[in-house]
Amino acid sequence: MHYFNYHHHSLRCEEVELSDIAAAVGTPCYIYSHRTLTRHAEVIDKALERFDHLTCYSVKANSNQAVLKLLADRGLGADVVSGGELFRARAAGFPADRIVFSGVGKTEEELRYALNEGILAFNVESISELRALNFVAGQERTKAPVNLRINPDVDPKTHPKIATGLKTAKFGIPHDKALDAYEEAASLEWIDVVGIDAHIGSNLTSVAPFVEAAKRMVDLVEKIRAKGIALKMADIGGGLGITYDAEDPPSPVEWGDAIGEVFSTAGLRIITEPGRSIVGNAGILLTSVLYLKEHGDKNFVVVDAGMNDLVRPSMYDSFHGIRPVVKRERQEFVADVVGPICETGDFLARDRTMTRPEEGDLLAVLSAGAYGFTMSSTYNSRPRVAEVMVRADTWQVVRDRETYGDLIRGERALLT
Repeated sequence: MHYFNYHHHSLRCEEVELSDIAAAVGTPCYIYSHRTLTRHAEVIDKALERFDHLTCYSVKANSNQAVLKLLADRGLGADVVSGGELFRARAAGFPADRIVFSGVGKTEEELRYALNEGILAFNVESISELRALNFVAGQERTKAPVNLRINPDVDPKTHPKIATGLKTAKFGIPHDKALDAYEEAASLEWIDVVGIDAHIGSNLTSVAPFVEAAKRMVDLVEKIRAKGIALKMADIGGGLGITYDAEDPPSPVEWGDAIGEVFSTAGLRIITEPGRSIVGNAGILLTSVLYLKEHGDKNFVVVDAGMNDLVRPSMYDSFHGIRPVVKRERQEFVADVVGPICETGDFLARDRTMTRPEEGDLLAVLSAGAYGFTMSSTYNSRPRVAEVMVRADTWQVVRDRETYGDLIRGERALLT
């Protein structure tokens, strides 16, 4: 459930008119619902309440400080994939011992930073990384807590660009090399082997791949323990899908019960890394119609938001619902909703049946809370947009719109 609904033909976020925010802040802008974020976080975390667990929000999905602080205040942990995300998480109030550090390319500087912060665990993705971490930990005279990320070669049945658990993906240690990896990890002086990690993909719409991955992990844990290596936790990653269009993902309870039963029998603390399922439907991208164009039989709605603001449709051919902020009795037509970027691939929707807008109308691009602003850029030298948080009948800008001056901050002209 989310809190973007029509009231007397006008779209609201909670009790605030989106048109009022547009008038004050301008477009494009991202708008997040505090109530939706709170509810989704509670539902996801509660899905595993019968089991020993820690819900670590995936910071890459939406890293705004207002979003992070809301989740930290509710007792969640954080999953980070860079030193910058670790900095953001700590600044927002996540305790270090509720943070896991994932990612295939951690630098020595990042390893040292996380080690000195005292994080819960490193999700180590290769033997090379394991050795690098042991070296850094030795320099710091501090043991590094490690989960080895194993690639279980499970098909998550999702978009190929967000499928991470197949043997062809760059992520993790191959399943058939796992035992050798654990034996080496256990032999290293400055490594403390604490668990196992696997993340098979994003926006999954079935419980089955989660269960298959969990069972493969537990089977591996038994073999690892037989070698005298004690494991305490299992990080199953994230990936629970949401409804963008016609998807029918499993409920958090169904997902939680399924994986919880598998891991609890092995006496493992369960770590999860939800991102999209918490923030995806808690945010929208608000945009204005600039022009209407016709090329023969083809219609275009040109808006002020482009692929630099929301890249998912261009990158993944993803569907995002698009709704008028003010409903009017108008004829429907089929059009591409496109942005101002100088790329043919700059679109928010293709061949979309929609109410014909007029120039100046506001449109809401739905389900944009995850992988929206965090994947945005300044391509075409377009300043990044403002972010707004709504709580009940009040709202606040939680990230200022960038200026032209921001675009060249830090740049230097060559001396002649």
